[in-house]
Amino acid sequence: MGAEDLVIEGQALLGEELLARNVTIVVERGIIRRIEETSGRPAAWICPAFFNAHTHVGDSVAMDIPVTGDLEEMVTPPHGLKHRILASTPEDDLVAAMRATVRSMYRYGTAGFADFREGGVPGVEALGRAAEGLSCRPLILGRDGGELAGDGAGISSARDIPSLDEVVSRTRAAGKLVAFHAGERDPFDIDTALTYEPDLLVHCTHATGEHLKRCADEAIPVAVCARSNWLFGVTGSARNPPVRGMIDQGVPLLIGTDNCMTVQPDPWREMSFLTTVYRVPPDTVLRAAVAGSALSGSSYFIRERSPANFLVLAPRESNLWLSRDPVRTLASRAGADNILKKVINS
Repeated sequence: MGAEDLVIEGQALLGEELLARNVTIVVERGIIRRIEETSGRPAAWICPAFFNAHTHVGDSVAMDIPVTGDLEEMVTPPHGLKHRILASTPEDDLVAAMRATVRSMYRYGTAGFADFREGGVPGVEALGRAAEGLSCRPLILGRDGGELAGDGAGISSARDIPSLDEVVSRTRAAGKLVAFHAGERDPFDIDTALTYEPDLLVHCTHATGEHLKRCADEAIPVAVCARSNWLFGVTGSARNPPVRGMIDQGVPLLIGTDNCMTVQPDPWREMSFLTTVYRVPPDTVLRAAVAGSALSGSSYFIRERSPANFLVLAPRESNLWLSRDPVRTLASRAGADNILKKVINS
């Protein structure tokens, strides 16, 4: 077997259904060639790697700056506090900060992430340099003229862009993704975003039942960023974002961590918050932490003939071996320290 080949035995969560099976996984040249059921109780747990469906890793340069204003004062382009900080940060410092954050994301078991990148073409290129050679790969959704330099458009809000029709049509013509922040501070920009048939909506903190029905009917995924919403004061209740409504309506649910200025991009913490505060079923939460990988064109769910993107955890090295429900434990208790090995071929 070559350098990219390995054989892993463990209790694995297979497919999008996250079916728990005791298996041996054979990886050849980065592809899962065989999954064979085994008898006995393997010591390891195997779960899909994570995809963070919404980040702003550039905001790492403003980490834990006091949140003293409202959402518009803090993050709305072009004059929000974070934008002023980004504009005044030397490029080498910005690249170094983003690289440090991407390394941290990999430590958490994140194989990929969708980033809304400010700064036009230079901003997109800066994130490309920051992630160069790293196993955690960005899907870069540019702004300010950077839409075609990366993987598509990351639009702050439908009401923030005067040339919105042109931006979307140019991005679509290039065969790239269109994503919107929508419904973060109020519901009034969601309908406009939906008219553009987006590939992704982010937040939908104040989405109505009608909005959710349309997202479900049109299979538009929504990346919720619950911890960030609380820290920016756009919610103080488990009613917003309406995560349970999204689940009930059948909206494709994804998980993002949003601004690195306030929230560490740790999917374990985000999953725990959703299971605890929003009472989201653990299998739904774990699935949402993986499903955003479809945006990159390569799903991380564990299947034969798919690229191998999974985590091997060692429950016996902590108290996790006592778990009666590994899926619940993974969604609410586990963390980076429990990861024994990362197998990443995204």
